[in-house]
Amino acid sequence: MSSNKIKDIRRYYKRQLAGLYDENEIDSFLYILFEEYAGLSKAQILLNASRTISESELLKIHFGAKALMNNKPIQYITGSSEFYGLKFKVSPDVLIPRPETEELVELVIKENSKKQKLSVIDIGTGSGCIAIILKKYLDSSYIIALDVSTNTLNIAKGNARSNEQEVQFLKMDFLKARSWDRLDSYDIIVSNPPYVRKSEMKGMNKNVLDYEPAKALFVEDENPLIFYRAIANFAKEHLNKSGIVYCEINQYLGNETSALFLEAGFQSVDIIKDMNGNDRILKALKK
Repeated sequence: MSSNKIKDIRRYYKRQLAGLYDENEIDSFLYILFEEYAGLSKAQILLNASRTISESELLKIHFGAKALMNNKPIQYITGSSEFYGLKFKVSPDVLIPRPETEELVELVIKENSKKQKLSVIDIGTGSGCIAIILKKYLDSSYIIALDVSTNTLNIAKGNARSNEQEVQFLKMDFLKARSWDRLDSYDIIVSNPPYVRKSEMKGMNKNVLDYEPAKALFVEDENPLIFYRAIANFAKEHLNKSGIVYCEINQYLGNETSALFLEAGFQSVDIIKDMNGNDRILKALKK
């Protein structure tokens, strides 16, 4: 590259990343790298294109761009992701929070914001983004979040501390029903469990397949509703009267997931479409 000037650095890495990402994505990624490693906002970058940055700052941007060339998600490069207006630490131990999950959280908040002292359980919490946002907006609620991984829970606990929200975290393999005796009863069960069938992997991007945790994404084709069946069975004894289950679901298995909860004795089950028109959220009401 010809110099350490912002305009020359941007020009160089736009060429390097061309063909891997579209132009708007590249711009967005470079703004993030400049902010993360040189402390420069988008406005500062655009208004001071001839400004130079230090060699150490340039080196960090270089390694960030190189990681992008290897399909590493920008969130794992910087170690953070934004979700529902808050910043969350992420690593390959946790899924990167997605817009569809924001829609799940928004629905829970919208339908329960006027209720007080709810008890909520988040099954498979990952980064803790669902539990932490619900605690922020349903602030009188008691919220507990489960995950099977110690590393994942450590990240979630750190996110709760950094966002100043009090959430209880518990390590548990939720698929082992005998462990449910450790849990109470709840007004709301919320979950974004693994739901992508392994046969669907062939249509997914390398940045997901190569970097995000498979255990948080994929289920066997022979038993794709394994987590939803466990949630429905758990709810029979651990969901309070008039309680609600909210789950993110596989868009291709909406009917099957709905039927499972109806067979489990729920009063009503609704499948709600996401912003792209795909079946994405299950809402089940207990009798």
